[in-house]
Formats: sequence, C-alpha cells, structure tokens
Amino acid sequence: MPVVLETPAGTGQLIVAAIIGFATIVTLITRAKLHPFLSLTIGALVVGAISTMSLSEILTAYSQGVGSTVASVGVLIALGAIIGKLLADSGGADEIVDTLVSKASPATLPWAMALIGAVIGLPMFFEIGLVLLVPVILLVTRRSKLPLMRVAIPALAGLSAMHALVPPHPGPLAAIGLLKADLGITLGLGVLIAIPTVVVAGPLFSRFAARWVPVDAPDLFLNSDENGRSGIAPSHPKFSVALLTVLLPVVLMMGKALADIFAAKGTAVRNFVDFLGEPMFALLLTTLIAIFTLGRTSGMDTNAISDSVGASLPPIAGILLIVAAGGGFKQILVDTGIAKLLASGITQSSISPLLMAWLVAVVIRLATGSATVATVTAAGILEPVATTLPPTHAALLVLAIGCGSVFFSHVNDAGFWLIKEYFGISVGDNIKSWSLMETVLSVCGLLLVLLVSVIV
Repeated sequence: MPVVLETPAGTGQLIVAAIIGFATIVTLITRAKLHPFLSLTIGALVVGAISTMSLSEILTAYSQGVGSTVASVGVLIALGAIIGKLLADSGGADEIVDTLVSKASPATLPWAMALIGAVIGLPMFFEIGLVLLVPVILLVTRRSKLPLMRVAIPALAGLSAMHALVPPHPGPLAAIGLLKADLGITLGLGVLIAIPTVVVAGPLFSRFAARWVPVDAPDLFLNSDENGRSGIAPSHPKFSVALLTVLLPVVLMMGKALADIFAAKGTAVRNFVDFLGEPMFALLLTTLIAIFTLGRTSGMDTNAISDSVGASLPPIAGILLIVAAGGGFKQILVDTGIAKLLASGITQSSISPLLMAWLVAVVIRLATGSATVATVTAAGILEPVATTLPPTHAALLVLAIGCGSVFFSHVNDAGFWLIKEYFGISVGDNIKSWSLMETVLSVCGLLLVLLVSVIV
C-alpha cells in the first residue's frame, strides 16, 4: 500500500503544481503531438517537482501507481482484446451482424444497427470496433437504400456507449480500478444507463443527422462487400454461440453482483458465484471458451488461433501504457496531497461530485481528444472523492467520467478523422453528425446518471 508523503508544499504551491502539471500534459499532447504515455509521465514529474518531492520520491510514487494500475487493469484489457480478435477472425462478428440485419425491416434497421454496435463494441477497443463496423454500415446502407446516417449513427452510438459506460470494456474497467468502485454495481448501472442513452443518441438522433447530412454510402469496400467478407476462418460459428461467448463475462459479473445482494455471505453458492464473477477469472474463462466456441468451431487450426491471439496484443500496447501512466500520475497527485486538496474543494463546493467528474473529463477530452486520457486522468483526480461516497455513487462517478470522456469529438480526435474519411464527408458534416451524436450521448448519459443518483 503506497504511503502518502505529506509534502511540505503549501496549498498555493500545490494548486500551482496541479495547474502547471495539467497544462503540461495538454500542451504536450495537443501542440507537441507527443504520445499520451510520455505526456502523462512528464506531467507527473513536473507536478512532483513543483510540489517539492525529491526525485527518488517521485520515481517511487510513479512506479507504485503504474504497477498497481497494470496489476488491476492491464490483464483485463489484454484478455478483452484476445476475445475481440477471436470474434473478428473467426467470423463470429460477421455472423452476429448478418443475423440481426437479416431479421430487421427498414423501420427497425436503425435499432438493429444500434444493437450490433453495442454487441460488437463490448469486448473491443473503439478503433478496432469501428474498423470492423464500417464495411457493415456501408453494405447495409446500400442494400437497404436508407440514408447513410440512419444506419451509421445508431451503430456508432452503440459502439461509443460501450466504450464509455459498460465493463468489461477497457475504459470503464480502467476507471473502476483507479476509483476502487464495485464492478458489479457499475456494470448493472452502466447497462441501465446505456440502453436509453443509445436509443436517444442512436436511432432517434439519426433522424435529424440524416436530414442535416443527406449523403449515401461511398464506394469504399465495394468489392469485398459484394463478394463476401474474408478472414482467417473458413466458416463462421453459429449466431447463438458467438453471441453467448461475447456476453458470457457480462453474465458472470452480473451474477456476482446479484449474489452479493441476495445470497447470504459465506455460503457455498455465493462464494462460487463470486469466484466466477471476478473480472479476471470471468474474462480468462471466456477467453479459453472462445478458443473453442469461436476458433475451433469455425475451422481455425492451432496455428490460426495462435496467430489471432498473438495479433490481438500489439495493438493494445499503447492503451496499456496510457492507462499505466495515468495510474502513475494519479499516485503523484495522491502522494503530494493535491488529490486530497482537489477532493476537499469538490466535496465542499455546491456542485455535485458527479457533475464535477463529468466536467473534468469533458475539459480533458476537449483538450486532448482522447477518451482514454480523459478517463484515466479524471479518475486519478477524483479518486479521493470516490472513497467518501457509498458504493452506488462511486459507481455513478465512474459512469459520469465515462460520459464526459466522449463529449464532442472534434479535430484533435483520431476517431473524428477515421469517420470523416470512411464516410467521405466534409469536416462540417462530420461535426453535424458524429460530433453532435457524441455530445448527445454524453449529455443524455450524464442526465441519467444524475437521475439515478437521486433515486438510489
């Protein structure tokens, strides 16, 4: 357990250290285009130095923060990446998409696309899910003759909501680890809030987006779409098998949350369900099952499965380092006393901690363009606040940060340019569709978080 160092710096000096530290991180990411991992690391060193920590104290605190964060979150992110890659390479993702789309009429197609975005987005990083979804969005748009935005916006809303609100997605998992929130409660509340949020930001908002940006699907992926998608696997797993595999960790974690509420403590049933629902075991079990349900049943041989698992890990190196550096930065804030100072100011102010958490994440998101950086930095700042809240409100704090982390994607967000180029639209049209959808999702999610906080 890290020891808080109680630096001799006064309140004014700590405030200056925090401001300069945050400004350093934002400037390095936005102006110098430095990787967020390096920017967060340098920002942590700057904060520690201004707060009069010695170099050895800074390095010790940073290392402790990195280590504890990787230990609690890193393995989970890696396992989730493996599941997502197996889902894509086995053709399981294609099977889920094709089955849901085939059963949808033109009127229900936007709702089906929102569901597809949510299911595909659950185990995958946003960029990976986006690359997987774009050919599907374009193909469905051509076949249905619907405007592009009626199909694209619901799918993107489902994908983005998972990114912000529902574990085992890496973003919420990172915030849960940093804030020490209860995963089961966060999962249950995240699903509760995500469903209406996706409905508003997806199928409902897509009606307006289609009017404001009346475009058809570009000719990207035309040959691969019409001739069938190809992958590693010679055949696809069944729809039911693929869907159950993706949802298994969610079911196990939700079972743990329900057992903690309804089963007596210390009973064999509760102990067994709690064991199955521990995030690391739930994802590890799902990974092992996915090797058979997604890999073997689709005809992938041992080499193909090994290649798929191996290929899933390099793309997540960047996000693992960002999350780890965020943990190191958080520990510097804790050990200098800045986190306690910020927490005291938030708890003593008239502003709700949930609203403050959302605002902090929004500011970092707008400045850096990264939802991951916004999540881990805001969670680090709010960590002392979470310790003063009951479990339900600590979980809501995670969700408020998640909502803020996806606010108004714009020109400093890689996702903004990916979507603009894939859909062949102008910057203005992208702002009127994708950026506004993210904003609607963020604000709607926050309002629901605040509403739930009043009820529970």
